[in-house]
Amino acid sequence: MSVTLKIFTVTIFFLYSFGSFAQNKYEREYRIRKDQFPTLALQILDTNITDTKRLRFYKETDSAKSSYEAKFKKDKLWYSMEFNVAGNLEDIEITIKPLDIPSDVLARITRYFGMSFQKYRIKKIQQQYLCSANEDLTTTLRNAFQNLLIPTLNYEIIVSGKEGKSYLEYEVLFNAEGNFINKRKRLPANYDHVLY
Repeated sequence: MSVTLKIFTVTIFFLYSFGSFAQNKYEREYRIRKDQFPTLALQILDTNITDTKRLRFYKETDSAKSSYEAKFKKDKLWYSMEFNVAGNLEDIEITIKPLDIPSDVLARITRYFGMSFQKYRIKKIQQQYLCSANEDLTTTLRNAFQNLLIPTLNYEIIVSGKEGKSYLEYEVLFNAEGNFINKRKRLPANYDHVLY
């Protein structure tokens, strides 16, 4: 093997190893008025969602895309419905507690956190129902609002983990069996509303 080929191979290996690190999630969320929300998304909410409390509308921007989110409380659970810019439903998330996750799945997730961080603290857990092309809207809505444990759901967990001497916040995604999907760093909360 020639020296140039060895250098090329080592360089490619080195560059690919950077892709395995966590992506950064530069996400900012801010509240908007109802009339700033996409019309199609409002129609979906009006026809399918009833008996809600504390309905709020948000626009979310991150490094890759923009989206809209409607957050509300229904049947004592906190829901978040995310829509793309056109107003099509992307996913529905329900805030849950660790005891709502099957014990074997929770064991896999905690094992992953134990191996990844020196110390960690789970800040928020959401059960995520993705709206896919091969599943109609009514099925996704029914699965989410009946809180069904289906094989296609994901668990989105916000965790503060200690690496070295400092804590960093991550958004980690697991599938229904508790297998790791991806991990992204989160920016600290936006405190623009605080006056000094």
